[in-house]
Amino acid sequence: MTARVLVTSGDKKDAGRYGDALRRVGAEPVIRTPGGGPVELDDFGGLLLTGGTDVNPARYGETARAETEPPDDALDEFEMGLARAAIERDLPVFAICRGMQLLNVALGGTLIQHLDGAARHQVRGGEKSEPAHSARVEPATKLRAIAAADVLRVNSRHHQAVKSLGAGLIVSARDPEDDTIEAAEMPGKRFVVAVQWHPEDQAAGDAAERRIFEAFVEAMG
Repeated sequence: MTARVLVTSGDKKDAGRYGDALRRVGAEPVIRTPGGGPVELDDFGGLLLTGGTDVNPARYGETARAETEPPDDALDEFEMGLARAAIERDLPVFAICRGMQLLNVALGGTLIQHLDGAARHQVRGGEKSEPAHSARVEPATKLRAIAAADVLRVNSRHHQAVKSLGAGLIVSARDPEDDTIEAAEMPGKRFVVAVQWHPEDQAAGDAAERRIFEAFVEAMG
């Protein structure tokens, strides 16, 4: 039976590449946006939180800086509720870019609103799969076991990052140059993995990135 994955997004048109990556590993993506009616997690084998606009800093007790994008409060509310519910019932969760930041805040963590070296974390040029920098994968983590690599070349394009970790999360990868948290996960759950880069754009040509999607789907049983 094909695993059905709930893919959240502020814009269905922008979520297509996540769906493509899931289809490559045999899953069925179902894209949902805020305002599209109630969503029942019982209908899905996993939750994929996608990239997008900055999380409202008010949700982690801060005032927005000039560099912070205007919030999408409906999307924040929609995704936070689903993330918390998925973790409570041990549904596999894969969080990408904004999704990682959203998950962290949903679990009580905070964010760096604008990295001092933000340019380092931006893919240069028009090719979204092109790596921006390296990520050092922490030993004895789920990500390390999945990727089977100590270092990944990642196509990050973010200006914010995790500051303090949400409850239950541990760091699973960092930028070796500036120590920015590039991935986190939740031990003790079937699959809760969050990455700050965009593996959906790399999975077609990078075996390690594809394996993350494969592991996510395998965790659904």
